[in-house]
Amino acid sequence: MVKITHVRYLAWEDAFDVEFADGLSFLEPHETIRAANGISVKAVPVEVILEHETHLGFEVRYDTGEVAEISWAFIRELAPKKKG
Repeated sequence: MVKITHVRYLAWEDAFDVEFADGLSFLEPHETIRAANGISVKAVPVEVILEHETHLGFEVRYDTGEVAEISWAFIRELAPKKKG
């Protein structure tokens, strides 16, 4: 399993940039993270924390006190859905 090396929230894209040790990078829409974690639409990310020991997931903390937990598999293994 390839570790996550870096993750950040890009406000101008309203998405999370997730980079892996093998060089792959994914831009995961914030809408997808919100829906999967039941986060309210008005919640604004204030902190993104990479899982320290294993680097196989990350947390997003919001101004509302809500927390989204995102696993390696959610980013890396779920096939993107076509819009439209």
